[in-house]
Amino acid sequence: MIEKYDFLGSDFERDAPREMVLLSIISQSFFQPFSLEDNLLVILTALTSGSGVGFNRAMLFLKQGDRLKGEMWLGPRSAEEAGFIWEVLSTPGIGYIEIIEHNRALVSKNEDTLSSRLKGLVFAADEETALIPAYAACRKEILLVREAASEPLVDKRFLDVIQVDEFLCIPLLARDEVLGEIVLDNAITRTPITPADIKLAGLCGLIAGNYIYSTTLHRKLLDMEKMAAMGEMAMFVTHQLRNPIVAVGGFTDQLLKPDVPEEKKRRNLTIIRDEVRRLEDIIYQMGHFLKVSLKEPVYFDPGPVLAGVFDSPEVQTKSQGYALNVKLETCLPQILCDPISFGEVVRNLLDNAFDATIAGGAITIRGYRKNRSGFVLSVRDTGRGISNPDKDQLFRPFFTTKEKGMGLGLPFIKRVMDTCGGKIEVLSRVGKGALFKLIFVCREKE
Repeated sequence: MIEKYDFLGSDFERDAPREMVLLSIISQSFFQPFSLEDNLLVILTALTSGSGVGFNRAMLFLKQGDRLKGEMWLGPRSAEEAGFIWEVLSTPGIGYIEIIEHNRALVSKNEDTLSSRLKGLVFAADEETALIPAYAACRKEILLVREAASEPLVDKRFLDVIQVDEFLCIPLLARDEVLGEIVLDNAITRTPITPADIKLAGLCGLIAGNYIYSTTLHRKLLDMEKMAAMGEMAMFVTHQLRNPIVAVGGFTDQLLKPDVPEEKKRRNLTIIRDEVRRLEDIIYQMGHFLKVSLKEPVYFDPGPVLAGVFDSPEVQTKSQGYALNVKLETCLPQILCDPISFGEVVRNLLDNAFDATIAGGAITIRGYRKNRSGFVLSVRDTGRGISNPDKDQLFRPFFTTKEKGMGLGLPFIKRVMDTCGGKIEVLSRVGKGALFKLIFVCREKE
């Protein structure tokens, strides 16, 4: 007998141990396409859920330069509002995603919410004289504050906003760097904060710090990649444009000379026209690849688009002298992609196959279901194949093995597949041809 279980339970199980509930809520961020703000909201949700750690309210500060700035406050403003929220969250069958959605709406209201009051708070975070809450971040220590009204280390502005006598400060750390702070309290129930509460809250603080640190690293990596790509593009543009521009300039100078024979004029003008067309093609391809964004993917029938590509004059002309075999399932599913981009992707793959295969070779296109949710479109050629070093660079912009190639076709295909949640697989050996598989998300036709 085999029993199957999901990684994530769909229901909010109120009878489970609160450590399990805490981890279950936080694990949502590993499976959902959440932004950093939403991931931090997941942490605050875990801290304030009734069956989790169970704090009434949680406020988030983030480090900006040498300042600690209020960003988000999750929790009710009164006992009446708390009763309503906890009644909603106690609805039978409610799932974690619904709870997170509810809390996202709660912190984004435009009225006089806790978050709007919190965003007015900014504290110096790198001074020895810093008061609480910045005091905890400066010293990288978890602080439990009791009898806050009589504690001289508590900032009075902060106390006026939070209006409780007991609260917990959790610095958000990563690699010994302070990235923010979470402050927790039980303003509604007045339940004392226990050592067990502090341990679980500390765990949430470590995870939140890791989220912020990882996101910051990812952004820096993207910036470095963009700078590297810009440098590479500048070199590529210089290399690609220099020869046509020099040719146009040189042959134009010749035309300006007196007594140029008509035959030489026609020759020069023909060369200039060809070089200008080459420049137009370079600019078109670069503009096509560097589009700011691709269209939103939708489900559609790929059959008509494929037929349009195969029947186009361009493909019909190029396929002369080749054995072009098309094998598609009789009843194709709907695939997820932008239809126009899908057609361009297929044309790019066919162009590569024609360029890599000598006349008399064979090119085979197949379309078939990989499984219930996956559709494969493959293009196989009998051309020269791809070496292992080249295979690792296929999708890098401006990398090409063609004499007059620009190296933008395959990177464009990858952008399209990434946008629609698809995958690319490449199988090839030198002298044995190449097989490109595009794997799309699919569904049955409506």
